[in-house]
Amino acid sequence: MAVLPIRTFGDPVLRARAGEVPGVDDVVRKLMHDMTDTVIDAPGVGLAAPQIGVPRRVIVWRYEGEEGALANPVILEQHGKDEADEACLSLPGLSYPVKRAARIKVAGLNDRGDRLELKV
Repeated sequence: MAVLPIRTFGDPVLRARAGEVPGVDDVVRKLMHDMTDTVIDAPGVGLAAPQIGVPRRVIVWRYEGEEGALANPVILEQHGKDEADEACLSLPGLSYPVKRAARIKVAGLNDRGDRLELKV
């Protein structure tokens, strides 16, 4: 696998709408694995494909010993609110308080192309 360069603020790919992934194939699986290597190396908690210059709807995360990847993620439910300082790998050195849902239910395609629903 590979550690990829992370795009930073000002890169046009970060402002463009990411396209849907038509299906999970070897190319998308490699992208997911490379993105996971990249977020581990950064280090970070999560990464979206546009942050490495790929305008597709793919995310990866690694948090509290768990990691995963989803193509075409969609938030199905949101509950509660939490506020915490949050950073972004595309805005190095910056951190701001951000309000997010305390719990969500999300769906997408895993690295095998199977539909997956997660509650976090």
